[in-house]
Amino acid sequence: MGTFVRKPRPRVERNNDRHQWEKDRARQSRAERLKTGSTERDTGLEAADLVFRAEYREARADEDRAAVFGVPVGTRLLERIYRTNCREDFPLALVRSYLVRDVVAANPDLLDDSNEPWPGGTQSQLYTLGIELDRVEEWITARPPTVEEAEELGLKKGVPVILLRKISIDINGRVVEFSDVTLSGDRTELVFATSLKRW
Repeated sequence: MGTFVRKPRPRVERNNDRHQWEKDRARQSRAERLKTGSTERDTGLEAADLVFRAEYREARADEDRAAVFGVPVGTRLLERIYRTNCREDFPLALVRSYLVRDVVAANPDLLDDSNEPWPGGTQSQLYTLGIELDRVEEWITARPPTVEEAEELGLKKGVPVILLRKISIDINGRVVEFSDVTLSGDRTELVFATSLKRW
């Protein structure tokens, strides 16, 4: 009987060029968008190497979420929980994404988690509503994981998590989506390249 050898876990390189890449793809054909996704881009893996799960549910805006969106506390939100794993391994990240439900309800397909993974991701979903992003802001902190996070991400003792809050703002200055992403501190590299306009 052979011995099972686990492949090394992939490193995730997340850089801010990904947002323009996603925006450029939003207007491409479905067939083109189906070819690859942001996880494949960040990890170098193929879609066949990954297992993706999505769960949608209704949530209410607490004080934090209401402040991000600029809506009253209690506003109905669509909470989207995403997990992408390498086959037979732990998730690459824990993702909770939020949209204002009344905004996305204009396209009922966006309320149905069986339509995931959506080719082209969130920017393509927003495009179906006529929403174009102007910018994406990312806020990053780190801390020790909770017991649940350590277990779900398969973290060794002493490994921190990186917390990334991604806020998507449309061309009218309105926050249209935000995500709270929990990443493993030992398998994630954050890379920032800032293009500067010439004088």
